[in-house]
Amino acid sequence: MKRIFDVVFSFSGILILLPFFLIISVLILADSKGGILYRQPRTGKGGKIFRVFKFRTMRPDSFSKGALTVGSRDPRITAVGYTLRKYKLDELPQLFNVLLGDMSFVGPRPEVQKYTDLYNPEQQKVLTVRPGITDYASIKFRNENDLLSASSEPEKLYIEEIMPEKLNLNLKYIADNSVFKDIKIIFNTFYTIIKH
Repeated sequence: MKRIFDVVFSFSGILILLPFFLIISVLILADSKGGILYRQPRTGKGGKIFRVFKFRTMRPDSFSKGALTVGSRDPRITAVGYTLRKYKLDELPQLFNVLLGDMSFVGPRPEVQKYTDLYNPEQQKVLTVRPGITDYASIKFRNENDLLSASSEPEKLYIEEIMPEKLNLNLKYIADNSVFKDIKIIFNTFYTIIKH
């Protein structure tokens, strides 16, 4: 049921948003040098590494300067990228990840292997399901970048406090989920984006 939901709505979403994708692509190319899409290796279901699709919001080679984005005004972020990130529009290409089966609409956000290698046996349970575009943690930590920018040790804060809380929320989702709860999370995500 969940997979049918993902396929139907990801395909429909791609068709409906295609003109919007083209507009965003032109804006990205006009704003800075580099490609339109950013494909970053992430850890998926069963520990399989896949490439998550995003609209490029940072300057080329920015990832080599750190995996975390610190603050909404990280100097690596382009002008267009700032707006795309603010409204989560950079995540839209992940509809293709959902259609391909690497991701689901709702599920634990996929992490880079650097962080999944730190998971304890209990936390590794989040890798038994497809990662998602949104989840409880995405809603709760909507301002994660600002939290990190306020810390003198953002990497430590993320690993010791934010990541464990995200994983606890993900484990809660895995223990009790349904298509109806997925729809509720999707609507809550839209509400959070619009509200802020």
